[in-house]
Amino acid sequence: MIPEFQTLTDSETELMLKAPILVCILIAGADGDIDRKEIKEAISIVQKQKRNGTLLSGFFLEMAEDFEDKIKILIQSYPFESSKRAAMIVNELTNLNPLWKKIDQEFSIAYYEMLKSISERIASSSGGLWGIKTVATEEAKYLSLPMITDPAKK
Repeated sequence: MIPEFQTLTDSETELMLKAPILVCILIAGADGDIDRKEIKEAISIVQKQKRNGTLLSGFFLEMAEDFEDKIKILIQSYPFESSKRAAMIVNELTNLNPLWKKIDQEFSIAYYEMLKSISERIASSSGGLWGIKTVATEEAKYLSLPMITDPAKK
């Protein structure tokens, strides 16, 4: 159990554990195609973070277990059509906002920054002209995660 999640319900904890995967799916699938490079980048991010020794290391140790399986299962649990999938994920991610009051502010700020970092890295991991890493227009719409409020500004 992650100490910062002690004040959360089981469903809220599940959302906190699932949110980085949701961000990966949202950004990677915004252009209608979740490609292997984007999934590999997500796996790489999680593996690096769990060894990082930061405030979020314990979170990543728990979330990283079977990460590739988790992301594949979650992808299949959402509609194939990207706009429907994106709408569902955006709706789920907005449920993070009330949780900022329930957890330590320092942790919530680090968590929010981690989600934004994942978003940026996934967006730039694939695509562009001849594979040169650029952010697609569809990805740019979600890149700053506008559905999630910054806990530092509460």
